Amino acid sequence: MVGPDGTLPLPWLAPVLQRTLQSQHAHALLLHGAQGVGQFELALTMAQAWLCEAVEGTAGAENTLRPCGVCASCRLVQAHSHPDLLVLLPEALQEPLGWGAADGDESTERAAKTKPSQEIKVEAVRAAVAFAQTTSARGRVKVVVLHPAERINAISANTLLKTLEEPAGVARFVLSCAAPDALLPTIRSRCQSVAMALPPRAQAVEWLAGQGVGDAEVMLAAAGGQPQEALAWARQGIDAAAWARLPALVRQGQVQPFAAWPLARVIDALQKLCHDAACAAAGATPRYFPAASIAADAQVAVLAEWMRALNRIARRAEHPWNAGLVVESLVQQGQRALSPLRRPAASARPHSVPSAGPHSVHSRA
Repeated sequence: MVGPDGTLPLPWLAPVLQRTLQSQHAHALLLHGAQGVGQFELALTMAQAWLCEAVEGTAGAENTLRPCGVCASCRLVQAHSHPDLLVLLPEALQEPLGWGAADGDESTERAAKTKPSQEIKVEAVRAAVAFAQTTSARGRVKVVVLHPAERINAISANTLLKTLEEPAGVARFVLSCAAPDALLPTIRSRCQSVAMALPPRAQAVEWLAGQGVGDAEVMLAAAGGQPQEALAWARQGIDAAAWARLPALVRQGQVQPFAAWPLARVIDALQKLCHDAACAAAGATPRYFPAASIAADAQVAVLAEWMRALNRIARRAEHPWNAGLVVESLVQQGQRALSPLRRPAASARPHSVPSAGPHSVHSRA
């Protein structure tokens, strides 16, 4: 959202914000793009712009951009206490994003006793629908921000659907997500689509460097061009040097570097390594790892098997696996896939090969 100094926390959002404000014609927006490019921040800023109370009836109003960041409404949004704004998040994201329930709230006490939900629950969606149907406290609009929208299940989506189709006169919705295809087609059809591209590389690198990320270019590439993801990795202790060492460590079958990583992040890193190893084997430039860290002699057929295994686990990453055993198995498969083909010595003769030794050029190290 826009702060009191009038700036956005993510500079690459400024042009898409102004385009969206100028072209917005629906009561519901669907902001979508790669994870880690600022969908949630843009959703909050759109809500802040709709709620902004500056410019009306003031001199030079036509030259004032919304949101202003300094009016009473903007300050309420910044303090997370605007009576006409409801931010709907899964329990697991409320604290990381700074939008948790108030201290002493019953839902907070219940959540402390159970594992935070990764889904936006139907009870929360029903509460949001009721909120949208009430009168605006400050006389402008009521805004519901829902993030990430792909975390609503079928029941929650159907609960939201009727309100999106026939909203109250002052209700507006902003849905943000990284996987719009996961939403019901009926949800998507009732929202104005706003696509968000990856930010310009130079701008993202400059922003990461300003956040204290060392070797920002390497970290940005590691995160697939998603600067917020790169920043999250850096804050969790994954630096450029550690990232560049991963291919060699996996090739040696070492599991220890992944000991403190969430399973989903391990799978993501191994998928990227598998992708880059296949690129190098085909003579192409790696995308995620420094080119010097990727050997070009991996076994393509075994890489394909490894990628299939990684994709199977990725689809069930939230299953209560024994993470240690899963990671060990995936790294062992990676070690085999990254090992070069063992070829017989040029001077060896057929009759000199021991009967117990390897008989095929396809045997693996």
